[in-house]
Amino acid sequence: MQATKRYLLVSVGGALTFLLYLWALQVQFQPNQYQEVQQQYQDYGPSQDVYHLRPQPPVERRPPRAPRHWPQPPQPLEPYLEWGEQEEDSPQLHHQHSSPSERRAIRDHLYRNKRCRMETCFDFSRCQLGFRVYIYPPQGGDRISSTYQKILSSIQDSRFHTTDPSKACVFVLAVDTLDRDRLSGHYVHNVKSRIQSLPTWNDGRNHLIFNLYSGTWPDYTEDLGFEVGQALLARASADMLNFRPNFDISVPLFSKEHPLKGGERLALRTSRRFRLVFKGKRYLTGIGSETRNALHHIHNGEDIILLTTCKHGKDWQKHKDARCDRDNLQYSKFDYLELLHNSSFCLVPRGRRLGSFRFLEALQAGCVPVILSNGWELPFSEVIDWKKAAIVGDERLLLQIPTITRAVSQEKVWALRQQTQFLWDAYFSSVDKIVSTTLEILQDRVAAHQSRSRLMWNLLPGGLYALPQFSTDLSQFPFYYAALGRRPQQQFTAVVHLLTPLQAQMSPLVKLILAVAKSKFCAQMVVLWNVDKPLPPRNNWPPTSVPLTVLQGRSKTMSSRFIHRDIIATDAVLSLDEDAVLSTNEVDFAFVVWQSFPERIVGYPARSHYWDPSRSRWGYTSKWTNDYSMVLTGAAFYHRYYHFLFSHYVPARLRAEVDRRDNCEDILMNFLVSAVTKLPPVKVTQKKQYKETMMMQGSRASRWADPDHFAQRQTCMSVFAGWLGFMPLQRSQMRLDPLLFRDQVSVLRKKYRHIERL
Repeated sequence: MQATKRYLLVSVGGALTFLLYLWALQVQFQPNQYQEVQQQYQDYGPSQDVYHLRPQPPVERRPPRAPRHWPQPPQPLEPYLEWGEQEEDSPQLHHQHSSPSERRAIRDHLYRNKRCRMETCFDFSRCQLGFRVYIYPPQGGDRISSTYQKILSSIQDSRFHTTDPSKACVFVLAVDTLDRDRLSGHYVHNVKSRIQSLPTWNDGRNHLIFNLYSGTWPDYTEDLGFEVGQALLARASADMLNFRPNFDISVPLFSKEHPLKGGERLALRTSRRFRLVFKGKRYLTGIGSETRNALHHIHNGEDIILLTTCKHGKDWQKHKDARCDRDNLQYSKFDYLELLHNSSFCLVPRGRRLGSFRFLEALQAGCVPVILSNGWELPFSEVIDWKKAAIVGDERLLLQIPTITRAVSQEKVWALRQQTQFLWDAYFSSVDKIVSTTLEILQDRVAAHQSRSRLMWNLLPGGLYALPQFSTDLSQFPFYYAALGRRPQQQFTAVVHLLTPLQAQMSPLVKLILAVAKSKFCAQMVVLWNVDKPLPPRNNWPPTSVPLTVLQGRSKTMSSRFIHRDIIATDAVLSLDEDAVLSTNEVDFAFVVWQSFPERIVGYPARSHYWDPSRSRWGYTSKWTNDYSMVLTGAAFYHRYYHFLFSHYVPARLRAEVDRRDNCEDILMNFLVSAVTKLPPVKVTQKKQYKETMMMQGSRASRWADPDHFAQRQTCMSVFAGWLGFMPLQRSQMRLDPLLFRDQVSVLRKKYRHIERL
């Protein structure tokens, strides 16, 4: 017992002595001694050939933390890990020209509401009438850059815009906040007083602020020059430390030349000469990327071409180092676009800020980005899975990048490159796409019960075309059928657009109804009564074996035929003009073909487009040629989702243009479907006549005989192309006929034997 007590006393005494020793060490290492150590470190002088992690002075006393360890060398594909797994050890920007207290003041000034989330700093009660965005009217004397004007124009042209602030869910400033660099010519002064005078500012709640550039030379902090309060920030070069998840939105850094709409991809070459390329600046003064200064270590001049230049700025020669002349000489030997065209991977290192123009340039060229920018919250990372399109590396492990890129198989390279092209087209090709993606993300947050899944954002055709208000179930969308292994329903709904009164029992309309109703795949028929006369009694309509519903619309317009209606429950819709000529065999065959192409328009009458160089516009032709790009909806199958997309995605001004002209609704539907699928329609069986020739003169149906009708369709082509910013129609030379069609064999061997008699 005595021995046990002695051992216990010795143990307690040893523990107290060890704690006293640790306390003495902490008291001994005072800030003045730290300053001496830091001065010795700086006197040693940094070299551009090695990495430096400068020790940070203690700003405030915190509880002791577990010691950090330098990470072990990763496996070749470890950079595919998400940033969340590396955030703790990521080196931070070093502001050499501001004191710790100044940097702390900036953070406190900007991020007083750093803990803001949608649940705490957003007023959902403002969104009860739907997700609407209001732009404040510009004040007198406001200077707005061309880039910010593009952003405002995109919002005004979106389906979310409202001119009534009482109906708004989100507010956008008319004050240009994109460039907050005090040395920039686009810097706007007195932003703080301007926004705080707004009647609905309310400390920024429910306000969306766009920003591309923050801070100024030489430190480039995240200072915006005003308090954002509880406003949402859509900003480029977002730092993970200050980024508010599920509140702020990280957007890409884009140049002022970035197009408002459209945005073409660069030519995608199958074989590429280089493995990894980069061409850009390196910085000799101010804060910059130490990674760029070390790129010459892995440049081999063969399959890895990494070129930098220090020839930028007015006084670059005052700060030039021993490598400048050699680097500048190598820099001028290669064309940047040729490098992008001929490389599988493109290096995207940080510059003055975390983001870089090189990021979008790589996506546009179909070059897989290799990102070296520790702490960067990647654009739209809330919804985009960047592991499928980019390699995210660590700045401290630059020398391993060549090995990492060479370890990626060719099949994986192709998959990554294909995803870069999809993401570029879907979200980054224009300012309009970037703004629309930002607004759609906010809408998903506001209506969380009707939000897109992450899979919708990362599969063709992308989140902008997959509206969750239609369904949150992927199996309800036609473009996901192949990925899910699903087939569409085995029935269709026929929708007949009626412009003339019902006449004799043997009129073209009655013949059409009887022929379609006999199809074994027909579930129901819907007649849209767009006639300025009362409905005829039920006994005047022909008897059918399937339900026949006549709908009398409030607005008898051309676009009403494509309005979403709950009465249509089948996947397939057969759109018909009242004067269409189709047999039951033709209907059955076209439906069977559509089941193999449920995301496209499948039908009989085909048309084409062309570029008219003499008038510098797109043209429309009905001439019989060896190819086509449109299938008219007077006799065509398509998925019912396109009714919903036509009603909620197509701008109201375009639908109004169609109604004003009483024309072009079928062209607009072809534009919409081709923009979604990036594919042409499908034509079935050669058919020269698909309309009855007996048209009542003076009726609305006689518009096909109107000489102005064709001229209007020419104009519509240019108007619709202007809406998208590009021509979505794709040409095709494929025509699908029944087996043994026109073959000299017995008719009894043919399944659709009556088609040839027409």
